[in-house]
Amino acid sequence: MGTVLAALDEVRYGVANILNLRESRPTVADAVARTESWLRARQVARAGEVLIITGRGNGSVDGVAVVRLGVERACGQLKRRGVVASVRQHSPGALHITLAPVSALVEAPARARGAVTMRAADPAALAGLAPATRAALRTFAERSLDDLGAHASGAAVIEGEMLRLFARLAPSAPSEPELVRLIGTASDELDAR
Repeated sequence: MGTVLAALDEVRYGVANILNLRESRPTVADAVARTESWLRARQVARAGEVLIITGRGNGSVDGVAVVRLGVERACGQLKRRGVVASVRQHSPGALHITLAPVSALVEAPARARGAVTMRAADPAALAGLAPATRAALRTFAERSLDDLGAHASGAAVIEGEMLRLFARLAPSAPSEPELVRLIGTASDELDAR
């Protein structure tokens, strides 16, 4: 019966949209790191809905599904950061996750308290970007400010918005070309509203 359910999951989600943590039996820290990286990549790819197989915890000490609990906690943090829209149990050993649109990365509110906070981007980081990337980020920042009603903003305000957007998008972009693609996707989503 298990292989039939796995086949149905592959049809529903697609192989690229299923993360099977149960097979590799990672530590909680490894599972959380893999989950965050994978969910960010699937969000950028606009996967929509994904499945994470954590296992039931049957092989864990006292049968406690520590990997599942760690992944659920990470999903909660990613929800506050604009990566995850919702999480629900798919089965006792798997989670169905609906990903947030890319634009949610820049719209997620800053956290006032808690252990993990969004760090401000270093202005020098923008100088290290290719001119075309800086131009795309500037255009997106101007569009974002315009959407907020801050028309005809000065250079300092635009640079501040560029830094804010860069700090929000960079964790989901493993390379500069991916960052440019992510800026384009977020900008398109902003325009579509």
